[in-house]
Amino acid sequence: MSRPLSDHDKKKQISVRGLAGVENVADLKTNFNRHLHFTLVKDRNVATKRDYYFALAHTVRDHLVGRWIRTQQHYYEKDPKRVYYLSLEFYMGRTLQNTMVNLALENACDEATYQLGLDMEELEDIEEDAGLGNGGLGRLAACFLDSMASLGLAAYGYGIRYEFGIFNQKIVNGWQVEEADDWLRYGNPWEKARPEYTRPVHFYGRVEHHPDGVKWVDTQVVLALPYDTPVPGYRNNVVNTMRLWSAKAPCDFNLKDFNVGGYIQAVLDRNLAENISRVLYPNDNFFEGKELRLKQEYFVVAATLQDIVRRFKASKFGSREIVRTDFTALPDKVAIQLNDTHPAMAIPELMRVLVDEEKLPWDEAWDISVRTCAYTNHTVLPEALERWPIDLFHHLLPRHLEIIYEINRRHMERVEAMFPGDVDRMRRMSLIEEGPQKKVNMAHLCIVGSHAVNGVARIHSDILKATVFKDFYEMEPDKFQNKTNGITPRRWLVMCNPGLAEVIAERIGEDFVRDLDQLKELLNFIDDDAFIRDVANVKQENKLKFAVHLQDHYKVIINPNSMFDLQVKRIHEYKRQLLNCLHIITYYNRIRKEPNHDWTPRTIMIGGKVPHIRVTLAEKVVTFITLQGHPAGGHIHQHYRVKVIFLENYRITLAEKAIPAADLSEQISTAGTEASGTGNMKFMLNGALTIGTMDGANVEMAEEAGGQPVHLRHEGGGRGRHGRQGVRGRGHGPKGEKEEYYNSLPELKQAMDQIAGGFFSPKQPDLFKDIVSMLMHHDRFKVFADYEDYIQCQDKVNELYKDPKEWTKKVIHNIAGCGKFSSDRTISQYAREIWGVEPNPERSPPRRRAVAKQPQPARHAGVREIQP
Repeated sequence: MSRPLSDHDKKKQISVRGLAGVENVADLKTNFNRHLHFTLVKDRNVATKRDYYFALAHTVRDHLVGRWIRTQQHYYEKDPKRVYYLSLEFYMGRTLQNTMVNLALENACDEATYQLGLDMEELEDIEEDAGLGNGGLGRLAACFLDSMASLGLAAYGYGIRYEFGIFNQKIVNGWQVEEADDWLRYGNPWEKARPEYTRPVHFYGRVEHHPDGVKWVDTQVVLALPYDTPVPGYRNNVVNTMRLWSAKAPCDFNLKDFNVGGYIQAVLDRNLAENISRVLYPNDNFFEGKELRLKQEYFVVAATLQDIVRRFKASKFGSREIVRTDFTALPDKVAIQLNDTHPAMAIPELMRVLVDEEKLPWDEAWDISVRTCAYTNHTVLPEALERWPIDLFHHLLPRHLEIIYEINRRHMERVEAMFPGDVDRMRRMSLIEEGPQKKVNMAHLCIVGSHAVNGVARIHSDILKATVFKDFYEMEPDKFQNKTNGITPRRWLVMCNPGLAEVIAERIGEDFVRDLDQLKELLNFIDDDAFIRDVANVKQENKLKFAVHLQDHYKVIINPNSMFDLQVKRIHEYKRQLLNCLHIITYYNRIRKEPNHDWTPRTIMIGGKVPHIRVTLAEKVVTFITLQGHPAGGHIHQHYRVKVIFLENYRITLAEKAIPAADLSEQISTAGTEASGTGNMKFMLNGALTIGTMDGANVEMAEEAGGQPVHLRHEGGGRGRHGRQGVRGRGHGPKGEKEEYYNSLPELKQAMDQIAGGFFSPKQPDLFKDIVSMLMHHDRFKVFADYEDYIQCQDKVNELYKDPKEWTKKVIHNIAGCGKFSSDRTISQYAREIWGVEPNPERSPPRRRAVAKQPQPARHAGVREIQP
């Protein structure tokens, strides 16, 4: 196929990324060469492409430093209420291009690298993904950091600097193989170590009660070393901070446990402490009660709260520095947002700090703690909810277990007072779950210890109130809120789809990047043939570029004129990749039966990682998908009208290429199981239609599209041919229901018989017997019940795609309805309704140059003044 021109080949005079000034280009070239020489100690004779990437990254970072320092100085001097977003995951992806977009440097850097004889796209591809997250939860945290900076909030992200992020996925003979993600191998030019703010974190030990208070003694200490990464707002001169903690053993770690001659082993055992920040647990929506995971959760919380208290105490009154000691002001100056239950230990840790260290009475400390903390729930799946064994808690964090017991005792007294004699309710609402092994329910701890609890889509929040947390909602209804998720339009439109961003900007101006609601103005162009043509052309260019990418990196040749049908997300039963597979088989069987029919050609791409590092049914699903597109798998790959591809190692960088190229987005989770989803929003914003269940944010996406049938959807709750309405939690349905679907739907029966008979694995006929058994006998997520509706919806998709103009008009309807799904809107709601702060999206005053020509007086640059 002919290769399309890249974005860098097509230098446009008008761009939402701004024009390149001559002075900017000259300065960038000078600084690039300076960093190559002085920072990397290389010249052009020996420098590698990686050296050039690092020189460019340092050059771009120079434009952040002055803004970064002055932003932190401004926060210190004005002392606004600060927001602390605590998350065990921050799925940041690459930083270079995102920073250039937010600082309006992209065109100038394009031109500078071109004049230096370098290729910008090649340099960008060298950067490693910062894959410190499993999927949606970690990527949401990254979008939120972008929006908090763009809205001018004094906000900080706190997490762990994992040495190894989410694993790299290789497909070997159809099976997933995990490889370590050594993302720090070559260093990270965006981070700055802050060893002066290293904090001790304690584990194990015992508790002593004295007349003057409680002491946690004989503990093992691990040091938390902070690394700061700048988070620039969109062209407003604000640069916030993401601080990630790395575990380090103290110099005397274990030395006291060894006699003379044990020194070497003692030093080697330092790894035991430093393992805390070694690797991200590859589990999302599945809880494993590992001691190391609980260590990670407490580690980030303990270090962060020391930082919060330090920053709270070090304040200014006018021009004077003071030490704030009145902790009653903490909720007015600090908001702590818990991203799921992973940082739930912030609640008992804050109580320990206030009661044991600051000597506050319990009631006063509890009131402060509750008004400071808020909790976001991300899942209703029972297997995902954290429940830590009491024995592990007692061993690792004995003082915190005492505090949790006291919190629970007082909580139970309140429940008893409000619902006298309702013992069963008390059991359901207790923080301590009874049973053969007592456990701490971390979600209950978060609800009791927070002043606000929110779901992440309207239907999800309603489910929380009606089922999962019904008892808590009845007790404190005002505590529960909804905050529908969002995505940052900077990364997920301007950066990854500049062609579409420019087409939009030509019609409605560039302000939509800051105010995505302005996309509604595109409805004025719904019948404009030129606009329809431009949108369609951008999509086709993106498809051509992605086809070239697949050919270059996957050695796969696809038809760029076919419908690009994508389902890219973690492999999990509730996301129902198997339902997609059944449609693939059905469609292929129809083509074989009527080869001369006018079938819509499809390229079906499925991608995602199996987060559990062990052989599971999900891994069998990966193998099944892979073999459908493999010569050994039943010839589907051989037909030009349908091609199946498994996208190996799906990650943010690949998403930025795949999503702009997609025609159809598969969002087919069983209704009531997907909390919100954000991938659905990215596809919608980039011009893909959605086939999806009425689940998570899909419901609101359909509403925002103006009631138009732009979402080709089915109910997805198990409403089959006989009108049965499936409800989450009912189990597997009436006995014989699966057989009834199997026997009454001939195409479903044929597909299942092919799988069971080894059609897709002729060398191993029984390879997929587990998949067949699950679907026939344990179909928890109602694949069979939704099969018929889903196939009918796919038929409508095929017919619509044959009318390109009508398809594109619906695409425009979709894009115009995306305004609600900006993370700027989500964060504005968090700010006003939970954190008690007001967003300030206006551009800050111009900053002075980052590097002053003359040294400044010490009073302007001291660490105490900047307060990082």
